[in-house]
Order: sequence, then structure tokens, then C-alpha cells
Amino acid sequence: MINSTQVSYFILAAYFDTGGFKYLFFLLILSLYVFIVCANVLLIVVICMNRSLHEPMYLFLCSLFVNGLYGSTGLFPFLLVQILSDIHTVSAPFCFLQIFCAHSYGAVEYLNLAIMSYDRYLAICYPLQYNTRMTSKKIAVLIAVTWLYPCFAMVVLLSLRSPLQLCGNVINKVYCDTHSVVKLACSDTNAINIYGLIATFSTISVSLLLILYTYMRILKVCFSGSKQTRQKAVSTCTPHLASLINFSFGACFEVLQSRFNMSSLPNMLRIFLSLYFLTCPPLFNPVLYGLQMSKIRVICKSLISKAVY
Repeated sequence: MINSTQVSYFILAAYFDTGGFKYLFFLLILSLYVFIVCANVLLIVVICMNRSLHEPMYLFLCSLFVNGLYGSTGLFPFLLVQILSDIHTVSAPFCFLQIFCAHSYGAVEYLNLAIMSYDRYLAICYPLQYNTRMTSKKIAVLIAVTWLYPCFAMVVLLSLRSPLQLCGNVINKVYCDTHSVVKLACSDTNAINIYGLIATFSTISVSLLLILYTYMRILKVCFSGSKQTRQKAVSTCTPHLASLINFSFGACFEVLQSRFNMSSLPNMLRIFLSLYFLTCPPLFNPVLYGLQMSKIRVICKSLISKAVY
């Protein structure tokens, strides 16, 4: 029996030898990461520097883009190093840091999408009372809760993991996650499993219930309202729904993979789907909102044309 304090590193067993193709994979993933960073940073700067975009909807969007940077940075630099390395190991402290980043990113994303749906609900269903209901103080509180609750939940989770005794150090993934480490334990894991299920279920269920409720109310107003109201709802809710579906797909597979045996699926497919929720939303969101939101699109075009000429 190996005590967890004696495990100084973990072996990531999902990597396989790609020969000379590893340099091609490195360049492809580096290009993807550079694009994600540039796209998200551009939109964060656009929102922060333009007073006309200092509205609740755009501030929540800014939080979403910051979270995209946070989640992808917790993965891509590490992934790039591992692709070029012949020995796929990670130190225990860095593994736990990556666990913290990946899981808190997922929770922040869901909560952020939930408060964005609440904001659209107030804007469409209570347009005359919107400014009194969505105050600066309320925006700050909502964004703070969106970030602080997941971070606190992850601190508790990692503190429950620390007393565990581990009987091995091989993780069958390309990055660290809580359940992979917990499966290595040879001591009782009931407490951490129950806490993990409660934390995951409560975050997802509360967020989805809020989103379902707000969209039911929005649809009710749209069917009974004017054509202008329906157009406003479609223009602002379509990108939000697309972001929600995109992230939910990746998160759903990651939760299922951590709880059930997915060895029947091809290895490359499992790696791609396990990375989906950390790569596609940060890539997808800035492109989607940058093209769909007219105010952001106009300002971005202006900045790009100035930079070119």
C-alpha cells in the first residue's frame, strides 16, 4: 500500500507513440491554442475598453471569455509539453492544480450560462424594469458567486482527497482529473465519491433548471408578444443556446467517461471527446458571439481594419 504523500508523480497512459507526426500534432494544437487566446483576449479587450458595451449581457459574456482562457490555459501548455515528451509523467502538485482548473472551469461555465439566461429573461420579459432589477451590485454579486462557489467546492474536494492512500500512479487519460486519481485509492472513497456526485449534480441541475425556467418564460412572452420581441429574443438567445448545447455535449461525455467503462470506444475518439469540453467552447464561444452580436461585430471590424491599414 502506497500512501498518497509518497506519490510524487503520475503516469498518463493514454498517450501513444505518434513517431514523426508528433511535430505535426504539436503545430496543430499550438495554432488552435494561439487562436483561442487571441479570439478571447480580443473580445475581452473590446468589451472592457468600450463604454457602450458596459451592459450586463456583455459583462457576463466577458466572464464567459475569461473562463474560456482559464480552462484552455489549464490544458494546452501542458498538452503541448506532453506531445513532445517521450515520457508522459506529471508531478503530483501540478496534477492537482490541473484538476482544480479543469473542474472549476466546467462549473463556472455552467453557472455563467445560467446567469446569462436569467439576464435574457429579465431583458425580454421585464424590459421596463430591467435596469432596476439588474443593477451594478447585482451583476457583481452574480459574477462573484459564479467564480467563488466552484473554487470553494474544488478546495473542499481536494482536501477530501488528500488523506487517501493510493495503490498506484497510472492515469488512463491525457490529463489529470479527480475520478482518475480517486480510482487509484486503496482506502475508503465513499465520502469523496458522494461529495463529488452531490457537487456535480447540484451545479448542473440548478443551472439547467434555471435555464429551462427562463426559456419557458421567454417562449411564453415570444408567442404572445410582437414580431419585434420575437426577433430580439431570437438574436440574443440563439448564440446562448448554441453555447449551452456545445458545452453540455462535451461535459456530458466527460462525466459519463469518468463514471463508466468506455474502453469499447476507439482510443482516439475517447481522447478527442475527453478534451472536447476544454477545447471547443473556448474556441466556439468567441467566434459565435463575435459574429452574432452586432455591437461586438462592428467594433471588431473597426479594430481589425485599423490594424491592417
